[in-house]
Amino acid sequence: MTGNVTDTVITLNNGVTIPQLGLGVFQTPDGEATSQAVTWALQAGYRHIDTAMIYGNEQSVGEGLRRSGVDRRDVFLTTKLWNDDIRAGRAKEAFKESLDRLGVDYLDLYLIHWPAKGWQQAWEDMEELYTQRRVRAIGVCNFQKHHLDELHTISDTKPAVDQIESSPQFVNGDLIDYCHGTLRVDVEAYSPLGGTGGSLLADPRLKAMAERYDRSPAQIVLRWHLQRGVIVIPKSTHKERIEQNAQVFDFELSDEDMKAITAMNRDERTGADPDNFNF
Repeated sequence: MTGNVTDTVITLNNGVTIPQLGLGVFQTPDGEATSQAVTWALQAGYRHIDTAMIYGNEQSVGEGLRRSGVDRRDVFLTTKLWNDDIRAGRAKEAFKESLDRLGVDYLDLYLIHWPAKGWQQAWEDMEELYTQRRVRAIGVCNFQKHHLDELHTISDTKPAVDQIESSPQFVNGDLIDYCHGTLRVDVEAYSPLGGTGGSLLADPRLKAMAERYDRSPAQIVLRWHLQRGVIVIPKSTHKERIEQNAQVFDFELSDEDMKAITAMNRDERTGADPDNFNF
């Protein structure tokens, strides 16, 4: 098997390529912890960083990017439009504010964070940013099938991705199949390892599998995501773990093990329900 964290990419529906493995910084505190994690990741070969306005660490992500020495043009950078700005009709203003905090003059991907009231207008505003080439791709997060279907009826611009919760305990397979099949929209998985404080990686079935492959349980789960054709953004602030999470391109899970991991599904979210959230 060939490939590595730098050159293993997926081509989105608008022709833009995105590295299939990235670093997420959800709940990573603003300041040195985030800046250092981004720098470590980029120096380890990552070329994809995913943040959001509401994470409160965009400035630190930008600092880590500059500190790494990696050229901005070589890094796929994502941030997200928060619900308050969606409801207030501030998509364009919020976009500029994110650029300023990050210290960059364009984004690779801008996402609607949740289907908050007013997301339809936000999408229209984001289409303008895309047409103006201020962002290379636009997409959504936490959109269910009915949200995606509504978006299709009001816009000719297809979202490049839908970033959703997915892990062995919450496979979210029907939505992923719908995106990959009918829509030709790529899927990004957040909380790919079961979420902060979760017990997924302690599951004896994963531990046994990890021993057979001489890998960590986290590497097994990340490999499962990659073989499903999903873009995956694990988070960590530990240098060793960041590097270890990238070492998943030199082995392959058997079909039997892929099915066994999928069968661990309990349909249990760790995050909010996109059809019932209060923030």
